[in-house]
Amino acid sequence: MFIKNNNAKEILTPFFFGQSIFLIVNACTSQPESSGLLNIGVINYEGGAEIINQYARFKRYLGERTRAKIILEPTFNENKAIERLESRAWSLVFAPPGLAAIAISRYQYIPIFPLVGLTNLRCVLITREDSAIRTLQDLQGKTVALGQLGSATGYYLPLYNLYGLTLAEVLSAPTPKTVMEWVAEGKAIAGAVSMAEFNLYNSQFQDNKLRIFYTDPHYVPPGVVLIQSTIESKRQEYIRKVMSEFPSASAQEVGYIPNARIPNYQYMISVVERVQPIAAQLQNQPVQLFNKTI
Repeated sequence: MFIKNNNAKEILTPFFFGQSIFLIVNACTSQPESSGLLNIGVINYEGGAEIINQYARFKRYLGERTRAKIILEPTFNENKAIERLESRAWSLVFAPPGLAAIAISRYQYIPIFPLVGLTNLRCVLITREDSAIRTLQDLQGKTVALGQLGSATGYYLPLYNLYGLTLAEVLSAPTPKTVMEWVAEGKAIAGAVSMAEFNLYNSQFQDNKLRIFYTDPHYVPPGVVLIQSTIESKRQEYIRKVMSEFPSASAQEVGYIPNARIPNYQYMISVVERVQPIAAQLQNQPVQLFNKTI
């Protein structure tokens, strides 16, 4: 015999209401499942161990919030960094401008935060103070030192400005300071660095003084933090949220600015695309800096 329970509604309603509250709260506070590993790429020109300490707090914070194992992978220059981008080895990249333009246009990385840095970064071409070089056209038939593939001020912008010239040779220096050393020693008649790098190292070349003879008129955008586009979209957003909640002072110690506007990379990407077709010719002697197919 079926017996009606008039209290069933009163008994069951609080139970299901409580279950609903639990599910809602749990959904709001739960974290995405761990992807297991997040590789962070960063360029460390000087090669010192200080960068490990610099990123220690950030690694710990990001690992705790994302439940992932965080690996910091410093590289010595942009050339090595491009190899890692091409293999999609990095989940996050703290990318200087030239590398960022490549990562965005060629490897579909997504910018999420601007890096701390100069907002008026400029590319300059330098020569010795006693050199007869005065204009870009004076470099016709001469040897020029550039930075690594991927550098905005050491590689892409100078090649963009030298487009159309034929040089005797292009030397590829591992660091901006090396570019200046080679110019000071006479190994190259001119070299390309950023204005900030020139001001930083110039006092070290008192025996063979250096001067700027050309300044690119365009300002280079700040670098950016990039995230790999192949990471699942919800996890991308969660990582972005976690990084935006990292205390601002600590984030700037690592090198990025939470909740700031992403810089415009349209011009920088156009420079990279213009230079790319002539990159293979840099190993030739003489070096013809123009596209022979046009």
